[in-house]
Amino acid sequence: MEDSYSVCSPRRILSVSKKRRATVSFVDPDDKASGFHGPKPSEVYGFVGSITTVVATVIFLVWAYVPESWLHSIGIFYYPSRYWALAVPAYAMMTLVLALGFYCGLNFMSTPPPSSLYTVYLMCDLPFSFADEFSRDPLSSAPIGDDDQPIEPISDISIDRVNRSMFK
Repeated sequence: MEDSYSVCSPRRILSVSKKRRATVSFVDPDDKASGFHGPKPSEVYGFVGSITTVVATVIFLVWAYVPESWLHSIGIFYYPSRYWALAVPAYAMMTLVLALGFYCGLNFMSTPPPSSLYTVYLMCDLPFSFADEFSRDPLSSAPIGDDDQPIEPISDISIDRVNRSMFK
């Protein structure tokens, strides 16, 4: 019986035999059993998409910048108004800017004001607490070894510490 060893990985198979040299073969999961070794569909879609993008960009630039007399001389008489060459990118940019502003505004509206008692974290043994269930005490989240973490873990700042920092 011939001694042979093989190592399998997702992308290649390595076979070692005593009688012959080691061979490496790359196995492609997209290969069909028929033996057809053509391009993969994703490669074709990518190529067609890139070519389409280049052609559409060239057509847009010709439509936007070439004078009408040149377009009429090569037989192109029907095309959209040149107004849209400026309007569509301008509308798209303003929509993006307004969406970002709206998002920031929603965040400001959902955040309680600094004077709210919900923004205060009390580290005392009072029967009431202003802290919510997500509040983290810096002492409970302290690292085990001081040298292990150069950055302090995320925790809420107590009102005592804020007062000491602001009103020294």
